[in-house]
Parts: sequence; structure tokens; C-alpha cells
Amino acid sequence: MYFVDERFGYGVVEEYARGSEEREGLLRGAFYRRYVKRPFDVAASALGVAVLSPFFLVLSILIKLDSPGPVLFKQLRVGKDGRQFWFYKFRSMVVNAEEMKNKLMHLNELEGPVFKISDDPRITKVGRFLRRTSLDELPQLLNVLRGDMSLVGPRPPLPGEVENYESWQKERLSVCPGLTCLWQVSGRNHIGFTEWVRLDLEYIRRQSFGLDAKILARTLPAVISRKGAY
Repeated sequence: MYFVDERFGYGVVEEYARGSEEREGLLRGAFYRRYVKRPFDVAASALGVAVLSPFFLVLSILIKLDSPGPVLFKQLRVGKDGRQFWFYKFRSMVVNAEEMKNKLMHLNELEGPVFKISDDPRITKVGRFLRRTSLDELPQLLNVLRGDMSLVGPRPPLPGEVENYESWQKERLSVCPGLTCLWQVSGRNHIGFTEWVRLDLEYIRRQSFGLDAKILARTLPAVISRKGAY
């Protein structure tokens, strides 16, 4: 209930109520980030690893049969506050993919410091399936368990990408990176880098249990639709 002096008009009353609701929302979001988000991440990722372990074994065998090299691909990524960590994926490319990258830079299809091409010759046969279905991302559940990542948050960038960020884009490093995000469920590679960062900043400002739940609920349909996945 709000007690407002009768000398104020309804517009002022409504603005006061709206401001109070926003403050209450911020407080709920702060409580969620401080006390709920990490325990939920740990419980959900531990359950995911336990349930999916047999599936991980099958994918590992397929990767080994398809091309020589390790099952897992690890890479340095940038997390919260610029801290670097080892990021894990199922390997979807040939082992010398990083050396081949410089020769393919002219084919980059995204603006900004990120590199993506739809018909990447470095991707293996099994790797193409893994990428289309986002199954290559599943080992990041281990990153979530370790505390490097969260289930929901901006995708972790490469150090070289961060070096080319404009100052306003660095705000996406103010929270723990995630396995899925607004960009992931809104079209992925069909979205330019500027809009991608804008979605990340929108998530950071609105971060709450309700928003995380909506993003997680939209992730599976987005994966099934394969929109923007390559």
C-alpha cells in the first residue's frame, strides 16, 4: 500500500508505485543472484552430468571414429571480470583448426571481433551434427560445476575478441558467462555482434530467476529449430 499526499496527481502516484515495483524487482534479482543462482547451477549441472554420462560416452566414440584427435576441445575464454579459464566442448573440428583460421578470415560472416562462417571446412562430419544440435556444448556443464560458468549468462568470448571490444561492450564481462543466453534463443548467428551485445546487456540489467527460467525453457526449442546454428 502506498500513502501519497492528496496534493499530488494520479500521474505522480502511478510513477511512485512503478518506481517502487522496479526497486522491489531489483531487490528480488539481487537476492537471486547472491543466494540462489549458484546453488541452482551446481544442482542442475551435477544432475545433467550424471544423467547424460552414457550419452557422453556414445558421442566420444563417434568423435574418435570420425577423425583423429582428442574427444574434448579446450580453449582459453574470458569470464567474469576478465578472468580467463579453460572452456570445454566436444571437438567438432580437425585438430589443426586454429592454424587454418587465419587463411579463412576473409570469409567471416559476422561483424565485430567474432569469427563465424556457415560452411566452415574445418568442421568434421560428426562435428557438423554436434554443432547443428548444440551437443558440442554439453561438456560446459563441467565448467558450470567448477564455477567458471553459469547455466544462463553471456557466452564467454575469446581473449583476442575482448582486446577489440569497445568500452561499452566490456560490460558483458561483469557477470558469469553462461551455457545459454538471450542471444542463443533469439537467432544466434543470424544476429549481428552489436545486437548480440545489446541482448547480453539487457539480460544483465534484468537478471532474475524468472528470466533465467524463461531462457532455459526456450533453449531446447531453439536447439531443435537449429535457427542460426552452424
